[in-house]
Amino acid sequence: MTDISFSRDETVIPGKVVQVESQVRRVVAPNSGPYTYTGTCTYVIGGENVAIIDPGPDDASHLAALLAAVGKGRVSHVVVTHTHRDHTAGVDALRAATGAQVVGCAPHFSARPPNAFEQNEAAADLGYAPDRVLADGERLEGEGWTLTAVATPGHTANHLAFALEDTGVLFSGDHVMAWSTTLVAPPDGSMSAYMASLEKLRERDDRVYWPGHGGPVQDPRRYVRGLLSHRRQREASILARIEAGDETIAAIVEKLYAGVDPKLWGGASLSVLAHIESLIEDGQVSAAGPVHLGGRFVRG
Repeated sequence: MTDISFSRDETVIPGKVVQVESQVRRVVAPNSGPYTYTGTCTYVIGGENVAIIDPGPDDASHLAALLAAVGKGRVSHVVVTHTHRDHTAGVDALRAATGAQVVGCAPHFSARPPNAFEQNEAAADLGYAPDRVLADGERLEGEGWTLTAVATPGHTANHLAFALEDTGVLFSGDHVMAWSTTLVAPPDGSMSAYMASLEKLRERDDRVYWPGHGGPVQDPRRYVRGLLSHRRQREASILARIEAGDETIAAIVEKLYAGVDPKLWGGASLSVLAHIESLIEDGQVSAAGPVHLGGRFVRG
């Protein structure tokens, strides 16, 4: 597999306000875990009148830290990248505390009919209700800042990144992160959509990505090229295992993720399922019955 140079920083202090760009402060939520790393990154954009990107979990201490970061300023907008609860569960409390308008991604929906795949909606915030949905390329203007929505489906079908105009900064949500590859899990995730979104970002000239978890992605174009190569090699490895007679996802994961903590095999299984879906779309793999985590898959 391609050697991607991940950047991992374990020294984050939840609740601490850190100035990461001239117009951007970051507060990390106290929800660290195998899939959230050191916690969800919430970003405060602007000075007196601000936008807050991804309020994170419904946690009183995190809400208090965000309000302290704003101080006597006003929150005009709560901006949301996608509808996983580690990013959106705190939306309602922050909206109630500030009166801000909630804008960004659309309400949660799956990339394909949920009954076509193993259901996997535990992380989804089905109650998220924005005041305004932003389309690809649509701008959100505040006092001294402008955010432009960049549609990046794949991790979820409704995922948006946000470019902070005239700074070279892209808030990449969970689409691209420096600490790890991104989980793509059907039915709300789609590997073919994810790869297309990576290609879209590769054409941009952003200076830095500030993601939903972990530290910044430096030299984004180079990093995204590495992610694309990694995913293509992973798909080739999955196809090779199927050709070798491994007909189940469990058998494929046991071989390809032998060196990975078994606690992460659940997520790995979902990523393998997403790759298999892409291989089925390309006509390289066939399903011997329903397409789900317990399905059987053969070449061609």
